[in-house]
Amino acid sequence: MKRELCGLAVAVLVALVTSAAAQTAPPAGLANPFYAMDTSFNRPGLATPGQLDLVKQLGYAGIAWTEQAPDQVKSTLAECEKRGLKMFTIYCAAQVSPQGDLSYSPQIPKLMETLKGHGTIIWLHLGGQGPAFDRLTGREALVRKLRALADVAAANGLRIAVYPHFGEWTARFGDATKLAKVVDHPQFGVTFNLCHCLAAGDERRIPALLEQAKPVLTTVTICGADSGVAGPQWNRLIQTLDKGTLDVRIVLGELKKTGFAGPVGFQGYGINGDARSILAPTMAAWKRLASE
Repeated sequence: MKRELCGLAVAVLVALVTSAAAQTAPPAGLANPFYAMDTSFNRPGLATPGQLDLVKQLGYAGIAWTEQAPDQVKSTLAECEKRGLKMFTIYCAAQVSPQGDLSYSPQIPKLMETLKGHGTIIWLHLGGQGPAFDRLTGREALVRKLRALADVAAANGLRIAVYPHFGEWTARFGDATKLAKVVDHPQFGVTFNLCHCLAAGDERRIPALLEQAKPVLTTVTICGADSGVAGPQWNRLIQTLDKGTLDVRIVLGELKKTGFAGPVGFQGYGINGDARSILAPTMAAWKRLASE
């Protein structure tokens, strides 16, 4: 009888320990919200409400949008939220000069007021040719202006993230990361764009670059792509997520390792086909990759 009670006690103890371990163990896979950039669904022949219906139907958490007049953005935002979608980011342009100055559309502050409280990330792609990144001191006019813009974002419950873009000042993700650290503002960060990082020739550096960007990484965009490709060969660097020879888990594994919990988006610029033929296989691939 004592032996049976002892065995029962051990069994109960093992069950309790196993249950506690299951409750404290980190969840498998990635739980990051996955959104669709408008480059993947804003196609001729389908009005915005129909596009957003498709995005919602296929299981995306929201969208990335492009700079428009504040009233237009307000209308699109309302259509998104009517469907339970979030406008995760909005793509805006700015210009830098070699002398270290910055200019941007005067409607950006008004856009931020329009988006107040919605948690949208203001994407800034920085055209022009600015000063050398290693020489930035934080006292440059462009840095002061970026910091002031981040103050406006903070007042509206938003964030700003540099959008590295091939051919622009912040073409390289590593340089954009340096800039974000020099700006040194809690509401100012950087975006990792897989296709532009590959175009810059930094494929092998991706894990190290993501590790370096950990304190300022705000959002990430991915797509299917071919490995070993540099330069703006967009037909090979931007594909649906189920295609391409590059193992996108190189990116996703590093995000898991660094504990990045922010939103991940799909870049669909230039892919041939209608919105469904682009978004549906991409979502299926995302679910598989995220679970792995």
